[in-house]
Amino acid sequence: MSLAMPQPDAAVLAKRAEIAADLRTIVPGEGVVEAPNEMRVFETDGLTAYRQLPLVVVLPETTQQVSRILRYCNERNIRVVPRGSGTSLSGGALPLADAVLLVMSRFNRILDIDYVNRCVIAQPGVTNLGISQAVEEERFYYAPDPSSQIACSIGGNVAENSGGVHCLKYGLTANNVLGVEMVLITGEVIRLGGKHLDSEGYDLLGVMTGSEGLLGVVTEVTVRILQRPEAARALLLGFPSSEQAGQCVAEIIGAGIIPGGMEMMDEPAIHAAEDFVQAGYPLDVEALLIVELDGPGPEIEHLIGQVEAIATDNGSTTCRISQSEEERLAFWAGRKAAFPAVGRISPDYYCMDGTIPRKELPRVLAGMREMSERYGLRVANVFHAGDGNLHPLILYDANIPGELAKAESFGNDILRLCVEVGGVLTGEHGVGVEKRDLMPVMFSQVDLDQQMRVKCAFDPNHLLNPGKVFPQLRRCAELGRMHIHAGKMPFPDIPRF
Repeated sequence: MSLAMPQPDAAVLAKRAEIAADLRTIVPGEGVVEAPNEMRVFETDGLTAYRQLPLVVVLPETTQQVSRILRYCNERNIRVVPRGSGTSLSGGALPLADAVLLVMSRFNRILDIDYVNRCVIAQPGVTNLGISQAVEEERFYYAPDPSSQIACSIGGNVAENSGGVHCLKYGLTANNVLGVEMVLITGEVIRLGGKHLDSEGYDLLGVMTGSEGLLGVVTEVTVRILQRPEAARALLLGFPSSEQAGQCVAEIIGAGIIPGGMEMMDEPAIHAAEDFVQAGYPLDVEALLIVELDGPGPEIEHLIGQVEAIATDNGSTTCRISQSEEERLAFWAGRKAAFPAVGRISPDYYCMDGTIPRKELPRVLAGMREMSERYGLRVANVFHAGDGNLHPLILYDANIPGELAKAESFGNDILRLCVEVGGVLTGEHGVGVEKRDLMPVMFSQVDLDQQMRVKCAFDPNHLLNPGKVFPQLRRCAELGRMHIHAGKMPFPDIPRF
């Protein structure tokens, strides 16, 4: 591992057997895993370039067990890495050698379905898709739908503020979570929000959503569910160039049209997805847009005409409009399977996640093409075009010495370009370890110190998921350090205690 991580605590490593035995008194039966071969399945998450066996794995089933585990670790200064389904693409669930890996997969029940208040209370191990399936008979669904929705957990979605195809119109996880129950590192159990629409006081729920396991462990989530729209239709639009497709995206939004979803794929991704799914994608285009419009039937018909006209003005050479629900789902099947499809054309790929202003799509796409030639690595683009959330897939072969490092440098340059044009380092995958050392590209030291102070308020000893998000490993006390110049303190006339 070329990545710098916190140095393992030798005293904790020496007590590994004792720690495992103590955890078994909290989670009896098969709730503790300590054999190296059995822990191998947990050594990485979706960012498979980095691997590390944890100290020990514990799989609690109740909030009380989570509370006791965290209190035990806090009292003994043992680090803890929370983990959901392990689908994180930023290394957010990467274990540490001296840390307890707290796996929440056994929290897999839906606790309450409340159609009157339009919400569902679920345990964090419930899959994203599982919530929609639980309410589909009443024509309700949960809007954020990451491509990994069949596997990713709702608790992990909260940790990373996950997005998805339909977040352009219906929002990210942060816009659809109403409340959480969470356990602090001290073992205290608190509730933020609930079934009510708004909460008083500081927006701690907003702070917790997207906190990547650094502030607490979620044990229950209350999410908003929506009624399915009256109708939905999708357009498949092909373009001779990615720049033309990007300009079409900007003009659709500029015209005041907010599609239910608007996704873009370039030629390598189109061919890979079509070979994998046979969705009927055109193979003679450089870029493909999938634009979904939902709502009342007459409104959809009107908007289809507008989108067609904008696409034609931007050089579209292909336009197919779904004529049935089966055809609409087929359009999306290729996009949803794009990541595994690309895995069939390259031994390895590195999935990036940056977000840019929509108007900068043509510039950034052109920049990535230049970088691809410079690095000698192919890139397949699959992304949420409507909200400017890019997912370039850098293709490489880890068996060739130096190619992983080259792919990482390529990815770093893409993210730097995103920030340069007014964007951000991540849209939904989180910072984790992947983008950690790029945080100073976007934030000043003052910014990072303020973020660290929030971390310190929840976890003063930095026991929760250390080594993630923040590029510099420091103690909370260092944030208040005083600058001494020429042997003198600032404002020497002020009384000090």
